[in-house]
Amino acid sequence: MARYSKASSRKVKRAMHERKSGTLRSGRSGKKVTSRKQAIAIGLSEARRSGAHVPARSRGKSAKKKSAAARRGARRSSRSG
Repeated sequence: MARYSKASSRKVKRAMHERKSGTLRSGRSGKKVTSRKQAIAIGLSEARRSGAHVPARSRGKSAKKKSAAARRGARRSSRSG
């Protein structure tokens, strides 16, 4: 399983606490964050920015499909020519 540093878990814990108390705000828009997943994402991004050890982001299924389709398309275009 992925290993997170203690500093990153502290950032996530703080973000979750702020969300629960209703004071966690999102970046540019400044809207109140109510989603648990979004609070975790904010905590992890802050940890990354501060230099704490956070495993690399996992790529979603759609990103994998897109990259595979792009590779197939690149192969096809290189053959015809």
